[in-house]
Amino acid sequence: MEKNADSLRLTVEAEDGSRLDAYIAAQVPALSRTRVAQLLTDGRILVNGAPPKKSYRPVAGDVIAIDIPPAEPAGMAPEDIPLDIVYEDSDLLVVNKPAGLVVHPAGGHPTGTLVHALLHHIGDLSGIGGVLRPGIVHRLDKDTSGLMLVAKNDATHRGLSAALKKREVRRIYHAAAWGHLAQDTIDVDAPIGRARNDRRRMAVVPDGRPARTRLFRMARWPAADLIRAELDTGRTHQIRVHLAHLGHPVVGDATYGPNATRGLGGSTRGWAMELARRVPRQFLHAAELHFTHPTTGETMQFEAPLPPDLAAAAEWADSTSTAG
Repeated sequence: MEKNADSLRLTVEAEDGSRLDAYIAAQVPALSRTRVAQLLTDGRILVNGAPPKKSYRPVAGDVIAIDIPPAEPAGMAPEDIPLDIVYEDSDLLVVNKPAGLVVHPAGGHPTGTLVHALLHHIGDLSGIGGVLRPGIVHRLDKDTSGLMLVAKNDATHRGLSAALKKREVRRIYHAAAWGHLAQDTIDVDAPIGRARNDRRRMAVVPDGRPARTRLFRMARWPAADLIRAELDTGRTHQIRVHLAHLGHPVVGDATYGPNATRGLGGSTRGWAMELARRVPRQFLHAAELHFTHPTTGETMQFEAPLPPDLAAAAEWADSTSTAG
C-alpha cells in the first residue's frame, strides 16, 4: 500500500471473491463499507485507472486508487461538552467517555455527541472517517463508559486502525453478568451477525463474522459475577452478545438481558433485585487500553477505574457477598 495525506493505492495480491467495497473496507479498516460505497458513488475510487461498477470483484493484479476528500464540517458545529482527556499529544487522544454520551451523530442524535465535543477541543480531526466520524478509531456504545482512542490526523488514524485489525490494540473491559460462569476463565469463539428476527440487534449466528472474547471472573457475588473481558476481535456489541449467548447477560443490559432477573429465585432473588436497582445502566466499562504509538513506537498503557455509578454498585455487591 502506498499512501499520502489524502490518497491510497492498493495492489490486489490475490482475489477472494468479495465485492470491491467489502475488499477495500477489509484492507483499510479506517474506511467503513458505507464510507467506501459513498466514495465509489462520488467517483473517488478507480480500478486500473477507470471507474468500476459497484458490483465489481477485484482480481489479482488490480491497482485500486482511492482519493479521500478532507472531512466536511457541514452540520458539525463544535459543542462545548466537557471531556475527560486521559492523554493527548500532537497525533492522538485517549478519552474516558462517560455513559450516556453518543460517540458520533446518528439517527436520533444529530448533536451532543463525542465528535461534537472533540471538534470543540481539537478543531481539526482526522478526516478519513468521513463527515460523521472524524477521528474515531473505534467506538463504544452510548451506555458503555471508558477509554477510547481518537486520531488527530489521517496517518495516525490509518496506523491505529491497522493495529486494531492485526489485534495489536488490547481493549479490556470490566462487566457484571447475571448468574455464574461455568469456569473462572472462558474463551468464547462464536461468530456474530445481525439477529434474524430483529435487524437492530446482534446475535451469535453461523454465518456471522468471527468473534472472540476472553472472560475471567474477578469476583463471585450471590447472583452475578464481576468479569474482566478482553476483546480479540471488535464486533458490534461483542461482549454483550457473547455473555448473553452464554446465558449470563450484562447486568442492566436493556437489549440483551432485560428480563434476566426473572430466572433468579430462592435466597438470591432479593439480592439480584437490589443489584438491578442499584445499577443505573448496563454494567460495562472499557477499563484498559494498550497499544503502540504509531508515530513514536512507544508502548502506551492506560487504565480507567469504574465510574462512580458502577463503583458504588460493585462496592455494595462486594460488601454483601461471602467468599466462594
